Amino acid sequence: MAMVCLSDFEAYAKKYLPKIAWDFFAAGADDCSTRDENILAYQRIRFRPRILQDVSVMDIRTKLLGTEISFPVGIAPTGFHQLAWPDGEKSTARAAKAMNTCYIASTYSTCTLEEISAAAPGGLRWFQLYIHRNRAVSQQLVQQAVALGFQGLVLTADLPYTGKRRDDVRNGFCLPPHMKLKNLEGAFEVCKMSPPFHSLLDPSVTWNDIYWLRSLTQLPIIIKGILTKEDAELAVRHGVQGIIVSNHGGRQLDGGPATIDALVEVVEAVQGRVEVYLDGGIRKGSDVLKALALGAKCVFIGRPALWGLAYKGEEGLQEVLRILQDEFRLSMALAGCASVSEIGRHLVQFSKL
Repeated sequence: MAMVCLSDFEAYAKKYLPKIAWDFFAAGADDCSTRDENILAYQRIRFRPRILQDVSVMDIRTKLLGTEISFPVGIAPTGFHQLAWPDGEKSTARAAKAMNTCYIASTYSTCTLEEISAAAPGGLRWFQLYIHRNRAVSQQLVQQAVALGFQGLVLTADLPYTGKRRDDVRNGFCLPPHMKLKNLEGAFEVCKMSPPFHSLLDPSVTWNDIYWLRSLTQLPIIIKGILTKEDAELAVRHGVQGIIVSNHGGRQLDGGPATIDALVEVVEAVQGRVEVYLDGGIRKGSDVLKALALGAKCVFIGRPALWGLAYKGEEGLQEVLRILQDEFRLSMALAGCASVSEIGRHLVQFSKL
């Protein structure tokens, strides 16, 4: 079957992944209304395309904190890539490097940070951190990421506790015996992904912990999980370099806003002082264009990356990225933009459906 769009990869993954793995990747919290709204919200945004613009030569490159990437789509941090493909995060790292984009490696990887680095030397990688009750473990992970050449530290800030994902509860989800949370091996007695593990997360983390992270590393700090102007302003005040507008793929607080809707107030609040990115709901190149028009510097894909891995590992993920790249280029051209710098708020309007 020809893979033409991202939903083709989704259908393949749903058909061929074990049910427990599919349910884990697909899960949203409670009724999944925020998860679904992440996608639906794009349908309420309409383009205002300009015609008779010279789009014979297209430039879709952008920069993340000064580092150039081939187009404004990176790979969001998600856990347990070996559930999708045997080589797990090593395949993810290779695909990101091949497509010259950024991969954010998760604390909950099923490959070690060393393995991820060795799989794609020289690739642009950031490290996503959860702060655990045992701060020494988090400190060690940050120092390891620095030593291995990761170029950014992404603090996920919307998970003091895990959202209630009903299918995971019904399935009694935990990692298969042959898989481990490689970066946490030996750090805790519990190295399986089951509810007790999440009790190791520190629910007392506050904005002051940004200063603690800053004392550990010179790496730029990016906060993931911001949905309001109030938190965006606090992030700027605490000296972070970037914000990822994210609702954790709808896996945390159900009933929160779609990320594309929250993006507008966050961008307005930061006034260009830090870079703003977005994840959640990106399924087409035109979604990427809408996010950039509303002020995102780059978007990150979560579930679609896992579908690509489930299809054909590194090759499948490259194919997902290539489709998004081609669709983004085409959407830009049809909207009358020859380069990313020409994309702006004038390009979109909100419609009432």
